[in-house]
Amino acid sequence: MKIALIGTGVYGLAIASALAKKNKNIIMWTESEERYRNYQKKGYINNVIPNFTAPKYIKLTMSYEEAVTNADIVFITSTAAYVGAICDSINKYITRKTIICIASKGIENTSCEFLSDIAFEKLKTKHIAIISGPSFAIDMANNNPIGLSLASHSKKAIRLVKEVLENDTVKLRDTNDLIGVQICGSVKNIIAVAAGMLDGMNYPESTQSFLITEALNDIKNLIAALGGNPKTITSFAGVGDLLLTCTSTKSRNFTFGKVIGAGATKEEKEQHLKENTVEGYYTLKSIYKLIKHKKIKMPIIDLIYKIVMNDEDPKLLVSFLVNKK
Repeated sequence: MKIALIGTGVYGLAIASALAKKNKNIIMWTESEERYRNYQKKGYINNVIPNFTAPKYIKLTMSYEEAVTNADIVFITSTAAYVGAICDSINKYITRKTIICIASKGIENTSCEFLSDIAFEKLKTKHIAIISGPSFAIDMANNNPIGLSLASHSKKAIRLVKEVLENDTVKLRDTNDLIGVQICGSVKNIIAVAAGMLDGMNYPESTQSFLITEALNDIKNLIAALGGNPKTITSFAGVGDLLLTCTSTKSRNFTFGKVIGAGATKEEKEQHLKENTVEGYYTLKSIYKLIKHKKIKMPIIDLIYKIVMNDEDPKLLVSFLVNKK
């Protein structure tokens, strides 16, 4: 079985390392000429995850055609903003039988579409799956046990993704709730920014737990409002990922929020965003736009938007939590 991965960022390489436990025919596509030259020189992929080197049989290419042609499963691991362009680029090389598994988290910024919807619209195949859950790349690469939600309407996609990705340290729980899993994977990044704000203002774990509990209820309501299954909030993609992202300094979303909470200037925030990929920042724009378009009330998103985008006082978050009905 041939497995292709689009993207050689830290999470893409972590997934590749998990796949490599049971599969030897793995190829990764990269847009980085420097990374590709390094691979050609050394014969293996390195310098992506600290102190981690990919198995030598994981190949690297800069050609979509070479990566995707005859692949049984294609994992897309880029940031959410590039998923649409990737689908356009690979469509000519896949067939109706190809399984597409999206590991990206977020909602498309301009159209506010879910990534699964973009894939359904742009690709020949209907075997679309989403994986999401509490999993820092470094932990997966270091072979630590993790659990992920696997969402798809295709039984074939669920069966084969489980076959290649589940192993002695990776657990997949399947569901058909594509909407709920993607909402959880998107909104948790926004809530993590808010959790970081609390930390930056020196509030304790008790206050962060206050935020997380309120957020769980709001996300559950948002899932229901958009046609998903509210029970998904109790999954790996839901409470599992929310807890991880909102309580760890490994999270770039949490770290960005901490910068805001500590009183960073507008220029300092902009510089932080230039130097770090903060998915929650871009997802906040999409979710805010989506709930306004759908006329869904979600005051916690409104407030985080005002603090992050309009430079309002992060202390408003605490008074909001205390007075929230």
